[in-house]
Amino acid sequence: MKKRGRFRFPRALTPHSLRFQLLARSLLVIAVILLFIGLFQYVFMREFLFKNKAESMQGQLRSVPREVLLSTGDWGYEGPGGRKPMLYFPDMTFAVIDASGTFTNMSGWPEAGEPPRLEDAEYEEAMKLKPKPKDGLHYSVMRDAQGAEQLVVLQPIDSRGRILGVAQLSMSTAPLHDVAVNQLFVFSALSLLALLLGLLAFIPVLRRTLVPLSKIVDTVERIDAGNLDERFPSRQGQQEIDRLAVSFNGMLERLEASFLAEKEAKEQMRRFVADASHELRTPLTSIHGFLEVLLRGAMYQPNQLEKALTSMYGESERINKLVHDLLLLAKLDRAPSVVWSEGDLGRLLTEMESQLRLLAGEREVVLRIESAAKCRYDTDKIKQVVLNLFQNAVQHTDPKSGRIRVTLTGTEDGVELAVADNGPGILEEHLPYVFDRFYRGESSRTRKSGGAGLGLAITKSIVDAHSGTIHAWSASGAGSTFTVRLPRSGTPE
Repeated sequence: MKKRGRFRFPRALTPHSLRFQLLARSLLVIAVILLFIGLFQYVFMREFLFKNKAESMQGQLRSVPREVLLSTGDWGYEGPGGRKPMLYFPDMTFAVIDASGTFTNMSGWPEAGEPPRLEDAEYEEAMKLKPKPKDGLHYSVMRDAQGAEQLVVLQPIDSRGRILGVAQLSMSTAPLHDVAVNQLFVFSALSLLALLLGLLAFIPVLRRTLVPLSKIVDTVERIDAGNLDERFPSRQGQQEIDRLAVSFNGMLERLEASFLAEKEAKEQMRRFVADASHELRTPLTSIHGFLEVLLRGAMYQPNQLEKALTSMYGESERINKLVHDLLLLAKLDRAPSVVWSEGDLGRLLTEMESQLRLLAGEREVVLRIESAAKCRYDTDKIKQVVLNLFQNAVQHTDPKSGRIRVTLTGTEDGVELAVADNGPGILEEHLPYVFDRFYRGESSRTRKSGGAGLGLAITKSIVDAHSGTIHAWSASGAGSTFTVRLPRSGTPE
């Protein structure tokens, strides 16, 4: 069944899109600004029209002869039909107020209507003004008896320096309001047109502006656990986008490092389990083989029985040591328990000298303590470090011509312990892995004592627990040197 097509709004016009929100808010701000401009323009235009019209009306009043303003309306002239002419101001009413407050309507035609009357105080205030242009303009806006708004202009009447009254000219403000409203309507229409044009212009501009952000979104959608090596351009010409790109790149680098560390940890665990299984399988297979031999009748032969039991005992000792080393490594990894004591590490080495020479057999042992080497350490664990490094040197030197040198030196920051031998050395490609668990560089340092390759790993864990460092230097055929540096006041991290 064919799906019926549905109309879809452009992405820029969907309410939840950033483009729509930026566009809507921008147009809203512009619309509010235009609204305030329109209102201000209307008020300003209204006041301008009122003042301009009032000045025009004042000019008309000044153009009327003073004698006419002081007369009672009989000017000695009769028109057709015996009608007397009156002052004619189109669409205006005209009145005169004398000094006593008498209000006289000077508009004699019926269409003019009744002129509005102000408060007496306003007339009195107008009489105080001098009837000259430089004295300013006196006008007011009020409502007449019918409720219509009127613009009223007052002009004092003087005669030889005396104020005799006030001339009043008034008109409806409706025409002025119509002009202001028409102006506001034109402005509103132009504003709507400007908003429409702004809408049409903003959409492509916003789309262009948000292209870097869209690229970031597209890149993020492509990123998963398998391709964390993608990075965002950090210079796209927009400061906020550049900061976002830098933040994303930093996050991706941390994620990539975390995934790689997790992958490496899983790989190490896999190798650890495989190596541990292999190391355990070898003695177990040996024990199983001896048991089969005994069950086939060798157990009744004293010589064969003794050899089998001796071999099985040796293999069980090997298993026991392997399990002990594994438990020790697990304990060091989880929460190393360090019993701190502060003293001279040289004294500890001096106490261990006889034990080291016993382990060395006929090998030459050189113990050199060059200066006072005081630091903070765990006695038992540092003993194990020395024994592991020394035993490693014993395993890889000739029993007759072997030479092992143990050197202890005090430094400004702590102590430095070095164990060097004249064995076959370690190939360069094996050096980075000598502290890995179950690692044995079989091509360069053959295991002779049945070790599982955990001694150096345990040594490194103990040194790390002391906030120290351990390094290996070696060259094929030139022997090896293991250097341990411990801080003067080491604390576990």
